[in-house]
Amino acid sequence: MTDETTRPGPQTVEIHLPEVSLTALCWGPEDGPLAVCLHGYPDTAWTWRHLGPVLAARGWRVVAPFTRGYAPSEIPRDGSYHVGALMDDAIGVHRALGGDERAVVIGHDWGAITANGLGAFPESPFRRVVSLAVPPIPAMQPERASWRRTPRFALLLLKQSRMSWYIAFNQIPRLAERSLDRLIPLLWRHWSPGYDATEDLDHVMTSLASPANRAAALGYYRAVAGRRKVPARYRDAQRYWISAPEVQTLYLHGDDDGCLAVGLTARVGEALPAGSEVVHVANAGHFLQLEQPETVHQAIVAFVEQ
Repeated sequence: MTDETTRPGPQTVEIHLPEVSLTALCWGPEDGPLAVCLHGYPDTAWTWRHLGPVLAARGWRVVAPFTRGYAPSEIPRDGSYHVGALMDDAIGVHRALGGDERAVVIGHDWGAITANGLGAFPESPFRRVVSLAVPPIPAMQPERASWRRTPRFALLLLKQSRMSWYIAFNQIPRLAERSLDRLIPLLWRHWSPGYDATEDLDHVMTSLASPANRAAALGYYRAVAGRRKVPARYRDAQRYWISAPEVQTLYLHGDDDGCLAVGLTARVGEALPAGSEVVHVANAGHFLQLEQPETVHQAIVAFVEQ
C-alpha cells in the first residue's frame, strides 16, 4: 500500500511493509520500469539525487527509500537490521509499487551489500543488479594458491583493517551513538578526499537526529556481529547475502576509495556471471555516484537498458 504527495524535486512515497514503513524519494513515470536505489552508511536516499532524474528522463520509475531506521522512514518494529531484512524490504518495495520483470536494483555501500545479496537470491524479482563501492563477498577472497605464494594479500588485509577501524568502534553501545556528530564528517573526508559533502552531511545528520535513528544505523553493523537472532521472516534471504550473484551485475568502484581498498576488487569480474561488467572510476572515492556522476550514470544507463 502506498500514499504519495508532491514535493519540489522528487516526489515522496510512503511504502507500508509488514514490519516497517519506508519513506522514499521518487522520480519518473509511475508506469515506467522500476529501479530501486538503496543508500548506505552514513548516507541517505538523497545520494541518488543526480541519478534519479537521469533515469526518470529515460522513462524509469526511480524509487530511493530511506532504509529502515533512517528518518523519515520508521524504526522497524521487529528491530532487525540483518541483511536479510534489508533484502526483504527491497522485495517489498517492488511488490508494493507493482514492479514487474523489468525491475533492477541499484545499491551503494550497505545498499550494495543488499543488492549483491538480491543478485544471489533465487526469489529476487530484480533482473539486474548495479553495485557500487562494496563488491560481492566472494569477489574479495583470493585464490588460495596465490595467497600462499605471496604476502601481498596479507598486506592488503592489513591496509584494509586500518581503514575499517570504524566497524569495531560502531559496536560500542552508547559511545558510538554519541560520537556520530564527529565520526560521520570524518568518514566522509577520509572516504572521498576532496569532495565537498556539506549538502550530504546535512541530510545525514537530519536523518540520524534522534538516538533511536542513530542506534538503528549502527544496528546494521551490530547485526553482522551476531548480537541478535535473524527473525524467521528473513532467514531464507539471509542465507544468500554472502553468496556470488546469479544475475548479471554491474560493479563500480572509485579508484581513490578510502573505505574499501581498490586492491580488494581485483577479482570481482571472476565472481560475476556472464554478461556482467566491472568499471573502475578515476578521480572518485567511496561516494563515486556523487563525485563523478556523469561517468557513473553513463555506465548504469548502458547496463540497465540492455
